[in-house]
Amino acid sequence: MTSPQPRALRSPTRRGRWWSEVGWKYPVAAVILFYAVFPLVYVLSAAFNPRGSLAASNALFSSVSLDNFAALGTTQFWTWMGNTLLIGGVAAIGAVLMGAAAAYSFSRFRFRGRRAGLTALLIVQMFPQTVAFVALFLLLLGLGEVVPELGINSKITLICVYLGGALGANTFLMYGFFNSIPTELDESAKMDGATHAQVFWRIIMPLVTPVLAVVGLLAFIAAFGDFVLARIVLTSEDNWTLAVGMYQWVSNQLASRWGLFAAGTVVAAIPLIALFLATQRYIVGGLTQGAVKG
Repeated sequence: MTSPQPRALRSPTRRGRWWSEVGWKYPVAAVILFYAVFPLVYVLSAAFNPRGSLAASNALFSSVSLDNFAALGTTQFWTWMGNTLLIGGVAAIGAVLMGAAAAYSFSRFRFRGRRAGLTALLIVQMFPQTVAFVALFLLLLGLGEVVPELGINSKITLICVYLGGALGANTFLMYGFFNSIPTELDESAKMDGATHAQVFWRIIMPLVTPVLAVVGLLAFIAAFGDFVLARIVLTSEDNWTLAVGMYQWVSNQLASRWGLFAAGTVVAAIPLIALFLATQRYIVGGLTQGAVKG
């Protein structure tokens, strides 16, 4: 019979096991947290620094003032904010409706060309959007000569571009989610005399709320932060979005207004944070459920 091992010998072994299994995660988490939070803290410091330069913000919160936020009222910041919210909101609603209609069709109907259509959507999404910039610009120039409302410098045009670019990805994201809903619900409703429209709006849409929220959130964020397409389509300062307008504040190296830019960034983040908090309970289910079923 062996005697019990002394506590002095057991403690280092237990401590080493704890460190190898759990303890190492804490410093790794601290590094990741610092890596994620420091840029945000630095932007806040620059936003509250009245000197308006990044070099003056190296000493975090050495000087605190609301001058940069007050200066936003002397620019067209709020006009750009309104344009961005309008374009992003309409693009998000349109992406949800178009994606849901396309996904419902591919999921519930069997028609000639169904598989080819899904394959074509997948292939189109493989090409980067930068490939289409020149063709898109030339197309809008020609279209504007016929229908000025759909040419260059039109918010409607930019919304249509966003809707077309995201349709394929949204359709595939919703398609898997729609497949996870039993078809028996559709058949039962049709036996009671419901039409396809009634099944879609009253039965299917309430059941796919998580993926609708995810698609709407992603579409809004994409439109809110887009710069390249907005810069190509919108040429008038009154029609600019936040990304395009605020870029002008820092595009000139000799007259950069980084403090104003940081303040505008902080204010612009508020709608995104509010929208994320409102839809966060749908995000995990909306992203994962449709990916593992169907």
